[in-house]
Amino acid sequence: MSTVAFIGLGVMGYPMAGHLAHAGLTVRVYNRSEGKAKAWVEQFGGSYHATPAEAAQGADLVLVCVGNDDDVRQVTVGERGALSGMHAGSLLVDHTTASADLAQELDAACRERAIGFIDAPVSGGQQGAENGALTIMCGGTEADFARAETTLAHYARAVTLMGPAGSGQLTKMVNQICIAGLVQGLAEGLHFAERAGLDQQRVIDVISKGAAGSWQMENRHKTMIADEYEHGFAVDWMRKDLGICLEQARRLQARLPVTALVDQFYGDVQVMGGGRWDTSSLLRRLRGHGD
Repeated sequence: MSTVAFIGLGVMGYPMAGHLAHAGLTVRVYNRSEGKAKAWVEQFGGSYHATPAEAAQGADLVLVCVGNDDDVRQVTVGERGALSGMHAGSLLVDHTTASADLAQELDAACRERAIGFIDAPVSGGQQGAENGALTIMCGGTEADFARAETTLAHYARAVTLMGPAGSGQLTKMVNQICIAGLVQGLAEGLHFAERAGLDQQRVIDVISKGAAGSWQMENRHKTMIADEYEHGFAVDWMRKDLGICLEQARRLQARLPVTALVDQFYGDVQVMGGGRWDTSSLLRRLRGHGD
């Protein structure tokens, strides 16, 4: 696929689209704030367009990375949404972390227009997007996945088909459920070490080499010790994701007591004014709610 459209140039979409341009693809972009789209074109080339429909015209593959279910609907099936500009035989890939219901809704809307669809939420954060090292979990048909895989690999280290439409989103829910518990555990461990008078860095140096080690520990412990939370995945976004997880769990009658508790803790962080802090800010909550 030589011509693609990328809709949504936030902290994730901006570098993801950049990798496609660096790979030699013709990239047509749309962003709600035009200034970001202009800046992207100045940096990477390609072209920016006034609506998702215009960006999608002539593109074999349209990629979406926006905020939530409503945002996705607006830029895809809404007035001047991408689907109104896409041609039969093209493919829509949604990278937004959204609900499985939305994925199935979009899949049906695309099928009515003879357009392929894949829900493809990502994991790896801003750092992963910038380094082209995201993990992408996909839902869709094997044929549509095969058409998209090579393009997605330009900004991913792993691209995996998990099952039919909606399976990518369900897998991303599992990802967020696991992360929630890991970050809270790391925050509690560092808090305990601090209260016990231990050298937190030396503690991490030791335990990270054993069973307690994790990506969160390796990549977030230094800034957590320094009480710095101005990077990474924001608390507001995590609460949105956990809300999706908990709603799906209710439908499945799956029990997520730890996830529900950590979601409440993130609510406390928001009350502290930390909605834009990264998710490791659970430690600041333990340190005395910002006191």
